[in-house]
Amino acid sequence: MLILLPPSEGKNTPARGKPLDLPTLDFPGLLEPRARVLEALVSLCRDHPDTAPAVLGIGPTQHDLVALNAALATAPTARADRVYAGVLYDALDIATLSTGAKRRAGSRLAVTSSLFGILRLADRIPAYRLSGDAVLPGLGPVAAIWRDSLGPAVEEALGGGLLVDLRSTMYAGFWRPPAELADRVATIRVLHESDGRRSVVSHFNKATKGRIVRALLEDGGNPTTPEKLAALLASLGWTVETGRPTRKGTQLDVVVQAV
Repeated sequence: MLILLPPSEGKNTPARGKPLDLPTLDFPGLLEPRARVLEALVSLCRDHPDTAPAVLGIGPTQHDLVALNAALATAPTARADRVYAGVLYDALDIATLSTGAKRRAGSRLAVTSSLFGILRLADRIPAYRLSGDAVLPGLGPVAAIWRDSLGPAVEEALGGGLLVDLRSTMYAGFWRPPAELADRVATIRVLHESDGRRSVVSHFNKATKGRIVRALLEDGGNPTTPEKLAALLASLGWTVETGRPTRKGTQLDVVVQAV
């Protein structure tokens, strides 16, 4: 089973650690596009700090993020699971997982990244700011770079297992599973039910996905189809409704009343 996570906009900035070393990151086939995106981002923020905020979609009071990006080549790094922060990662709470669950997290989780494509939790990275919809001068849309590169890396990591795609819409556009994988692709949508009405609420969505991943890692089960995943989640206490299979996979709706 491979669980694809979205990144987080908020990140913890490592205070110390070795500088970024791209060849040491997992998924070595992504080295060349990683180097291109990194160079374009560093060049923009180093050489054009006045225009970089507009390009990156950050506010006038966030020039510290421009400086952060400009120094990426020499900035301290930490494990990706310590850099990414936010609601989903707080709910997942990697640090407090059992030993077995941590081991499974290392092999079953991958994080989508605008800068690095996909990462394993143990990959050492610096804090950075680059949205999935960014268009970098001299490079173009970062999403287009990854659409041309991610397929082989993801499919190799997936092997013959089930893909559990928890990416947000923006990052799902980096790579879409081909139709031949559809019977092994599950996406999860979290619906908040209140007073008989259901809606998608960002906070509930992110927190519940983090808790679902945590529960799956602690349980240790390895479902091979969306239907078996739905059954496992139900056995773990979730209310799950299974959609009809499509050429894109099967959507599982997890219905919650509270975080």
